[in-house]
Amino acid sequence: MNSYPIRGGVHPDERKFTSEITIRRVPTPKRLYIPLKQHIGAPAKPSRVPGEIILKGALLARAQGSVSASIHSPCSGYVEDIIDWAAPHPSGLPTKTMVVVNDGKEIHEDASVPVNPLFLRPEVIAERVGQSGIVGLGGATFPSAVKLTLGQGRLTPILIINGCECEPYLTCDDRLMQERTLDVVDGIRILAQALNGSETIIAIEKNKPEAIQLMREATKKIGNIKVMPVPTRYPMGSEKQLIEHITGRQVPSGKLSADIGVMLHNIATAYAVNRAVREGKPLITRIITVAGEAVEQPGNYEVPIGMLISDLLDFCGLKEQPARLIMGGPMMGQAIPHANIPLTKGCNGILALSAAELSQRSEHPCIRCASCVDACPMGLSPLSMASLLKRDKLDEAVDIGLKDCILCGACSFSCPSGIPLVHYFNYGKGEIVSRAQQQRKDDEIKQLIQERQVRMVRLEQEREEAMAKRKAEIAARKAAQAQQEHSTKAEAA
Repeated sequence: MNSYPIRGGVHPDERKFTSEITIRRVPTPKRLYIPLKQHIGAPAKPSRVPGEIILKGALLARAQGSVSASIHSPCSGYVEDIIDWAAPHPSGLPTKTMVVVNDGKEIHEDASVPVNPLFLRPEVIAERVGQSGIVGLGGATFPSAVKLTLGQGRLTPILIINGCECEPYLTCDDRLMQERTLDVVDGIRILAQALNGSETIIAIEKNKPEAIQLMREATKKIGNIKVMPVPTRYPMGSEKQLIEHITGRQVPSGKLSADIGVMLHNIATAYAVNRAVREGKPLITRIITVAGEAVEQPGNYEVPIGMLISDLLDFCGLKEQPARLIMGGPMMGQAIPHANIPLTKGCNGILALSAAELSQRSEHPCIRCASCVDACPMGLSPLSMASLLKRDKLDEAVDIGLKDCILCGACSFSCPSGIPLVHYFNYGKGEIVSRAQQQRKDDEIKQLIQERQVRMVRLEQEREEAMAKRKAEIAARKAAQAQQEHSTKAEAA
């Protein structure tokens, strides 16, 4: 199978110590805190009210708009409240969250399942995936049903399943491929069926030989599915880099992979599709890696969505107070301010790092070595963009490629001067979003003002018309009265 070279990339210490630890299921705690926005797009709209009894798998909040995802209950019990709770974000700012109390009975909601999902029409598969609230579980959290519908509309003859898991520490996808191989492969076949039988390539980094072997054995009799080992290099698991390495095609700036005939889904997403379509189970749990030197029992755990990180760490145990908590991997994950934050669909790891694990490099002036340029997988000039952002020249940074930055952190990792380049890009991208939101708000206000002006003009016209009509009626009455008086005088004469 041919492959194509890609630019940039780095080789961080893998630290995948949990790759040999089997998946354990974490008991559902007494309370779950379930954010209504766990995906790209519009937040889900609550379909339950406080005090309402619910079953496991029941719909809690319904997808809204063209890009959104539904939310389901990971337990039976009742809705206690809908509150503002700390979001899974470095800011820790509150977001609308549904609090569900677990009754411990595990009473499931009834679900209908097809006789054979591999004979379902593509649009029916997409509909079932949407009803199950599945999003991209590699971290992007784009609603999977929307992605499938997009692929069906644009004809995507190549389906790539991302099993690279290139971030250090994280091994949950590796364990999933090793322990639940047949379910993963079945989910992949369903995804291929949803894309009209696309040629399917399962890409797995070469540092996962057991997963590669097991997936090859499980797919050797399936004609349109191939397993492709890819180089162990970060960020090989990034969508654009993986597509270019496998197909030689580049996704144009501002475009989607479907525009070049390729669709990419994650291994965990395929497993969730298997459970949803084959068994009628919505996305209410996911498998994550818990690691870091501060953790007593690191490993891979199947956790209910909405479980607080503090509850998870209590279950795993801590050897010491973590110097830093990270949701996701150390390269692209988010440092979170505290552990009272819920686990969401997009979380594939929790790292409780000790002080010894943290890089304490001090920042020094740039030595113009161009290491950041060599490491950038997008072919950008990180230092130039950072210099512009330091001077608040956001538009100029956008002009030289800020929007194309994937925030992989390879530039910061490779910088011998310890310049936190990716921090500037995070700030810049956040500012782009903030400006776009402000622009939308300004446009909405402008629209409201214009609509008000139109209403005022219309009201003024209606008032003038009413006054003119009244004047005409008064004049008509006066004329009639004058005519009457004239007639009366005439008769008297």
